[in-house]
Parts: sequence; structure tokens; C-alpha cells
Amino acid sequence: MGLMSKILGDSAGSRHKDDYVEIDSDGVDAGGAATRMELRIAKIGDKQDVIDIKDAVYDGDVVIADITRHTTQDRTMEHITDELKQVANEVGGDIAQKGDDQLIITPHGVAINRDPLGQ
Repeated sequence: MGLMSKILGDSAGSRHKDDYVEIDSDGVDAGGAATRMELRIAKIGDKQDVIDIKDAVYDGDVVIADITRHTTQDRTMEHITDELKQVANEVGGDIAQKGDDQLIITPHGVAINRDPLGQ
């Protein structure tokens, strides 16, 4: 299993901090600046999980949410998507669904380009 499938793919089981691979950042200039935005990974199992996602987006973070427990036609998923669309709209961000398994929600100043790279 590759790094990207650990982050974005493979819906089997729940995610834990141990599931992520630490990459050596030697030679990468972080500029010493404080981080203003983080990319957060979430799993939506029920409506309760939306609260943490909303908080993260309001705080200025990008969230990639795994929605594989629901179908896109599921009533619960419809309500969750509507709630997250409202959050993206309130903060001036963006929201997009990638396939049937992921939602990407961004805060103000971050747009989602829907054109895949390399195509």
C-alpha cells in the first residue's frame, strides 16, 4: 500500500495516527513561519462526525473526508453534504466530491480545481 492510498484511498478499517508515514523533511525550507493552515483527514460515519469537520474548516483548515460508509444517495449523506456546503459557503471556501468516497472542504482563499492534473 502506497503513501497516497494510506492518506486518500483504502477505506478498510479506521484511520489512526500510526497509519501515516513520516517523511524526512531535510532540505525543505519551512521558512520558520508558523503554520496557518493544515490539511485534515476525517472519516464520516454519522452526523456527529460533521461537528469536528465544521470546526476545522471554520478554523481555516482543509478537510478531506472519507464518506465510504454512505452512498451518495443515502439520506444521511444528503443532510451531511448540505451542512458542509453551508459551512463552505459561510467561510467563502469550496467543497467538492471526489468519486463516491471523498468530500474535500476548504476554507476562505482555497479553491478546488476540478481539472485533474496530467489530463
